[in-house]
Amino acid sequence: MWVVVTIVAAAFQSLRTAQQQKLRSVMSVNAAGFVRYGFGVPLSGLAVVVGLALGNDWPQTPARFWPLIVGAGVLQIVATNLMIRSFSMRSFAIGSVYTKSEVVLVAVFSALVLGEPIKPLGWLAVIACTVGVVVLALGTAKQRIERIFDRTAAVGIVAGATFGLCAVFIRAASKSLGDDPALWRALISLFVMNASQVLMNGAQMIARDRDGLATVARHWRQSAVVGALSVAGSAGWAIGMTLENAAKVRTVGQIDLVLIFLFARVWFGEQPSRREFSATALVAVGVVGVIVLG
Repeated sequence: MWVVVTIVAAAFQSLRTAQQQKLRSVMSVNAAGFVRYGFGVPLSGLAVVVGLALGNDWPQTPARFWPLIVGAGVLQIVATNLMIRSFSMRSFAIGSVYTKSEVVLVAVFSALVLGEPIKPLGWLAVIACTVGVVVLALGTAKQRIERIFDRTAAVGIVAGATFGLCAVFIRAASKSLGDDPALWRALISLFVMNASQVLMNGAQMIARDRDGLATVARHWRQSAVVGALSVAGSAGWAIGMTLENAAKVRTVGQIDLVLIFLFARVWFGEQPSRREFSATALVAVGVVGVIVLG
């Protein structure tokens, strides 16, 4: 189940990130990041209300749950803003691929923080997937060498590391909620995280970027789409990471770049190169390897 949920989450994430980048043309980085939480929290809150109405009880929340889930919210705010900034510095594709450094980093964090290492052959699959993503997104060998040394790389890699820590925090918070069903623990975690993000990011914007809030309000239709896609994707990630090791979930999630690649070929009728075919196959092998061997 976690594999299916993760792939669906990756698809929603791809759509959300693309829509969020479109908003960047009319609003600040901070405002474009805020729409993810501001328009997402009503939907995640509604999901919790429905769950309570269906007979679920609010789970026992140990003291460690709160710093973990609020910390995850802070990390996601920082990572999202860095990611959007990297898009502005170069391009959507290049910014996206640098954030994929999280695949390896989340595996390291899971082992060190949660004591959930993946198996040796799983590590090989993670590395294969990462190499495939880089080759697919960054073009020729010359282009890859040139792009390693630009500022976008630093911003994107820090964003990836921050997303990786966020994933580990979410899993730790969700696991702390005990033996309730995985879906319910994931929804509770997502709602609390979204609510804390609105309070923190909203207060910061009231203090320093009121024009940004006004811009979000003016473009509420586009912002609401981002919020809906964000909740759908975040719910999928939260459920996946509640069910399985965060490193495996984030590695399988790299299928989103393959989906983008395939969509572009179908929509625009472009013929893939041999390099692109090989890179796509490598990503697919890495994803399957993590599922089977990780």
